[in-house]
Amino acid sequence: MPLGQEPPQLLKQRLFYEGRKFNFEVNRLRLPNRAEGDWECIRHPGGALAVPVTASGELIMVRQYRFAVLGRLLEFPAGTIEADESPAETIRREIQEEIGHSAQTWLPIGNFPLAPGYSDEIIYAFLATDLDAIELPPDADDDEDIEVVRLTPAQLEKAILAGEAVDAKSIASFYLAKPYLEKLAAL
Repeated sequence: MPLGQEPPQLLKQRLFYEGRKFNFEVNRLRLPNRAEGDWECIRHPGGALAVPVTASGELIMVRQYRFAVLGRLLEFPAGTIEADESPAETIRREIQEEIGHSAQTWLPIGNFPLAPGYSDEIIYAFLATDLDAIELPPDADDDEDIEVVRLTPAQLEKAILAGEAVDAKSIASFYLAKPYLEKLAAL
């Protein structure tokens, strides 16, 4: 239980659904302030994300179709942490699958709750440098509709500020990575 946990009292589990990637539950709870009510929560194993940076300073991203928002979002490569994996193992696998690269250097740049109003998912963000294209990338997941995109940090920031369709975990991770990106650009 990370993040200064202060768990509520479970009064009654009302609904539980076990899904492929996450679980959903509705519980009757008593919060620390003594308020009682029914709250919904998505229980998620967490995700790992990479901010991959090429030797020329470009960011490698994906434009991925997301059915829930009925369109494509610009995202950094990311994936759900499997039961037998650490976040670092997850993202090493994911960048090979999603962008066809491996990285020699990995730097953890932070972790954060993705949507704490209804989910316990934590995203573990990494800066990935010293990239190598892999000759035969692993097959992508059947449900992934992905286009690889390269942008400079300035182009990505312009897209974010213009309100283009960039997902929240990528925006947060970009700003966590920005001080490191600025140092890399100065070298």
